[in-house]
Amino acid sequence: MATDPLERAREEFLAALAAAGRDAARVEAVRVRFAGRRSGLLRDLEEALKTLPREAKPAYGKALNELKKLVEERLAAAQAQAEAAGRRPQALDVTLPGRRPRVGALHPVTLVRREIEEIFLRMGYSVADGPEAEDDWHNFEALNFPPDHPARDSQDTFFLAGGRLLRTHTSPVQIRTMETTPPPIRVIIPGRVYRCDSDLRHSPMFHQVEGLAVGEGITFANLKATLEAFVHVLFDPRLAVRFRPSFFPFTEPSAEVDITCVLCLGKGCPMCSGSGWIEILGAGMVDPRVLRACNLDPERYSGFAFGCGLDRVALLKYRLPDLRLLFAGDERLLRQFEGVAR
Repeated sequence: MATDPLERAREEFLAALAAAGRDAARVEAVRVRFAGRRSGLLRDLEEALKTLPREAKPAYGKALNELKKLVEERLAAAQAQAEAAGRRPQALDVTLPGRRPRVGALHPVTLVRREIEEIFLRMGYSVADGPEAEDDWHNFEALNFPPDHPARDSQDTFFLAGGRLLRTHTSPVQIRTMETTPPPIRVIIPGRVYRCDSDLRHSPMFHQVEGLAVGEGITFANLKATLEAFVHVLFDPRLAVRFRPSFFPFTEPSAEVDITCVLCLGKGCPMCSGSGWIEILGAGMVDPRVLRACNLDPERYSGFAFGCGLDRVALLKYRLPDLRLLFAGDERLLRQFEGVAR
């Protein structure tokens, strides 16, 4: 008589497990109901053992142990079957349309770089490249930097062993091009550059693109026309372009180039600090001493050079609120450029 509750529990367990089939969630529910540590039926049956007369306990205990063994074995088998069923591939319906994998997006700086390259390729320029670890001659000396120029200090330049350094601009490639290529020369040089400068507005690694044209009879008017065409294609043909006198060691005369603010079109906004203008690049005529350093006769040849920061151009081109977004590695930014191909 004492084993009747055990027999009923056995029958209920087997029926519940059969009904659960290979559904992992339902098998787990059966386990909790019958073998749960706090409120399972087996626990209740163990507690009932304490209330039985002494002479009934041996038979009841033996039957209870057999029931426990049965429950453990059957649960283990059911859980294994449910896990295997979960791993089994679903039937493939070949009539359904295919699932197109998500395509990655190019970084805004890459998009701007490719667009600038396309613009100048159509103007007859080629794309040049050079080493990022440079020597003093190509990075400073040949570009007319005096020995006491602040750019040569360690607080501005990353110096390496053996007198080498990480290039602080892409201008060394201009020198390498003029040393190896006879005029006429028309190249643009995009790439990474490095400076010991890290704060809210600067990064120790950033991107530049420079341009160089050298030949006979090249004037400042050619530079002005080239940059105006470049700005109008890259941004907006409605933008005005102005040149302000400036100074760079490797160009003479030199100029800072401003454009009408791309956001407010000259009306004044926070982006342009209310002035209606945004500085976009630096430019000028190649200094005769730079031409001589490259074994080019400045009496025969002249040229112009210009350069701008790709990161800043990307900021303006895509209306980004903060330059640091370009270096944060946030996928949410890149997803906004999915489908924009260059």
